[in-house]
Formats: sequence, C-alpha cells, structure tokens
Amino acid sequence: MRTALRGARAAFVFMTRVPVGGFPYSAREWRWASAWFPLVGLVVGAVCAGVWWLAAPLGPWVAGITALVASILLTGAFHEDGLADTADALGGAHDRAKILVILKDSRVGAFGALALVISIAFRLVLLAGLAGAAPFALLLAHCLARVGPVWLMVAMPYVSDAASKSRQVTRTGAAHGVIATATGVAVAGGVVLAGGVNNAAFAAFAVMALATAFCGWRFRARAGGVTGDFLGAAEQVNEIVILFTILAVLQVAGFGP
Repeated sequence: MRTALRGARAAFVFMTRVPVGGFPYSAREWRWASAWFPLVGLVVGAVCAGVWWLAAPLGPWVAGITALVASILLTGAFHEDGLADTADALGGAHDRAKILVILKDSRVGAFGALALVISIAFRLVLLAGLAGAAPFALLLAHCLARVGPVWLMVAMPYVSDAASKSRQVTRTGAAHGVIATATGVAVAGGVVLAGGVNNAAFAAFAVMALATAFCGWRFRARAGGVTGDFLGAAEQVNEIVILFTILAVLQVAGFGP
C-alpha cells in the first residue's frame, strides 16, 4: 500500500510541475506512478475548470485560452512536447532508426510546430463551443486522456534507449491499467450524475479508447512500440477527441450552448 501511494506522489512529480517532493523514488514506486495518471489528470482538469469559471465573465474565448495556459503551466508543456517530437519524427522520417534519432532532437521542426498550433487551436475552439459545459469537459478530458497511454504501456514494448527518463515509469502492468481505467470510469460516472455533460461522458470514453487504439497501431507500424514522446502525443490526441465528442453529443442531443 505504501508503495502504491508513493507511486501516486511520483505520478505528480513525473507529469506536473507541482512541487510534491518525496525523492528518491524506488523503481517499484515509479512503476506504480502510471496507475495514477488519470488522478493527476483529474487534478489538472479541476484546476483548469476553476480557472475557466473565474475567467468566464470575460467570455468563452478568454476563459478557454486561460484554461489552456493553466494546463500548460501545470504540466510544463509535458504532453505538448511529446506531440511536437512525435509529429516531427513520424512526419519527417521513413524508417524506425531515423524516427528514434529525430525523437532525441530537442529542436522543433515544421511538423512539430504545425501539430502544436493545431492542438492548441482545436482545443480552444472546442472549449469556446462548449461554453457553460466546459468545466465538466475539462475534468473529463484531462482525466480520460491519460487512461489510454497507460494501456499503451501495458500492451506495447518500449522502444526508446535505456537512458530515457520514462523507462522506469513505462514498466507497468495490467493491474495498473485496471486502476487507471477504474479512475476514469468513476470520474465519468460522477460527471454524468452531476448532470454536467449528460451521457456524453461515456461516449467520450469510448471514442478515447478508439483513438488510443489507432495511435497504438500507428506507433507499432512506424516504430515497433512506444516512447515517452508517443505517449504524450496520444494524450494530446485523446484530449481533442474527448472535447470534440462531448461537444458533438451535446449538440446532437439538443443540450449544447
């Protein structure tokens, strides 16, 4: 139990800039961190929802960009960095060896820059469209988006080099995936019971699973497995499809803004 709880603390160290301390962490504690990724997402989403609510009187566009900036500051652009590196690698290389070389390059190329612009712009437009439902959508998006990458770690080999800071964290197991999924289901159920986005929460969960499977298929086909950057990219894709699904379901059901 102590190892599992220390793993939760390690998850915040790994995925955010929140100064929770607790060093040093053992290899087992780093492995347990993945089980709590959705919990980290829930906390990040809650902060972003609060920021959105505070900025809401200034309009949905201002509230949306303020919430996005809050998430980037909390995570240190952790997932955005993975998205940019992944876009550069998959867009600029034709073989596995070159993909891994580009992933190690700290520079951002054309594909990476375009991916960042699209990700931020897409999320901003979706949050503005969600209007009053945006706080609940932020809770769901940040929590559920981190469930999929846990299962990618369970199901696929880690193909980066031994010195990668993600290696210990990615040595996860099915039990960690189950805990991560249970957290996501509980949050989705809580949001539905609260009446925030109606049944769109479960639709978002299903679409997130499909998006994760698609990302995993592409990662295996192009590189033979996952890397830390690939996992960050999957989280970003999941955030977008979750927000998109919630907005679409609400609009079709007649509950949209």
